[in-house]
Amino acid sequence: MSTDSSVDVAVIGGGPAGSTVSTLLAQRGAKVRLFERDQFPRFHIGESLIPETYDVLKRLNMLPKMKASGFVKKYSVQFVNAQGKMSAPFYFDENKPGERSQTWQVVRSEFDTMMLDNARKHGVDVRQPARVLEVLFEGDRAVGVKVQKEGGGSEEVRAKVVVDASGQSTMLQNKFKLRLWDPVLNKGAIWTYWEGAYRDAGRDEGATVVIQTPNKQGWWWYIPQHDNTVSIGVVAPFDYLFKGRGSHEQVFNEEKDACPEVTKRLSTGQRRGGYYATKDYSYRSSQVAGDGWALIGDAFGFLDPLYSSGVLLALKSGELAADAIADGLASGDTSAAQLGRWGDVFNKGVDRMRRLVCEYYDGFSFGQFVKAYPHLKGKVTDLLIGDLFDDHVDEVWGPLESLYPPDKKAIPTWKDGTPPDEVNKVNELYLPANPMR
Repeated sequence: MSTDSSVDVAVIGGGPAGSTVSTLLAQRGAKVRLFERDQFPRFHIGESLIPETYDVLKRLNMLPKMKASGFVKKYSVQFVNAQGKMSAPFYFDENKPGERSQTWQVVRSEFDTMMLDNARKHGVDVRQPARVLEVLFEGDRAVGVKVQKEGGGSEEVRAKVVVDASGQSTMLQNKFKLRLWDPVLNKGAIWTYWEGAYRDAGRDEGATVVIQTPNKQGWWWYIPQHDNTVSIGVVAPFDYLFKGRGSHEQVFNEEKDACPEVTKRLSTGQRRGGYYATKDYSYRSSQVAGDGWALIGDAFGFLDPLYSSGVLLALKSGELAADAIADGLASGDTSAAQLGRWGDVFNKGVDRMRRLVCEYYDGFSFGQFVKAYPHLKGKVTDLLIGDLFDDHVDEVWGPLESLYPPDKKAIPTWKDGTPPDEVNKVNELYLPANPMR
């Protein structure tokens, strides 16, 4: 084993969260080394951005690259209910005019590569492919990482701060047993890609369409992409999708054939590529940081994909963590309190999106709500665009509750989580070891 030169910050993972925290720290003058185990480009799901990514992308100097890309521009989201009735589009710019209300549908293999290249251009020392074997500790403080070397052996890289952006493998969350599985959002997903499928015209071409299944067991995402393909997938309770129903292809086609809106949209094209499946069990860590370390992106938590918040939460956690780390490095304070000072604000924002997700699964109708409270359409749109970190959106919850049936039960909080061992046992029975590939 050899010891490599020390850095200010070692980042594990080169996805959107890792690229964000690295770039922003490098902008503040920190010496950052990022370790990404895969060679990019690599496949990843989570293709739809929401408008609140704008401010972080601007700080990253990514906006010119995004505008010059071929990614489909996204101006709105629409919902189709179980009876096939389509809502009016929720146009983002009707609520907040300006370019920040337009976003993109991205191919993640391309987007993630752009983000990581951007980190390199800002001075981040990117090591790829490079596998981090473990985080090094002295007592309770993280002091670096052990990295597998090409050709065998390993090396230690000392760091004042270690950022875990390793995605759902989430090294430190597992090490310290911090994961809390959401007691409500235990979904699964099966998806594929369709070439030449229907897409709307004009500014509706890039809309994300959320289509409820006729039996109300789940919903479909329909995301147009720039290579004449559509990302199409069904999300439903884990047991419903994966217990005793045959192959992923069989289940996908059964659900497709049972949903006239999906069948109609796909009728003009043909499938391209294989079928993919994953567990969408939502989870969060019980803490965001410790002495000398922090968790961001999926390494901190994963929220149901219903409102396409995944990349926003990755970017936002990376941004908030970067500011806390940079200030801590400047003052010589890399304690858990300093590195995790952003946790309460971030969790409150995730809670807002989680509630909107849970309300949808519990029968919430956007059309019914807007009809009853038309003056609050803007606040609902704020939530849909990801404006989650400001108290003004909380105005919707009281009116929403006024539409509850009298026997409706309170939504359990994410802290009322399921024991990890129980969830892992179910996953092993019904999903392959690496369902994302």
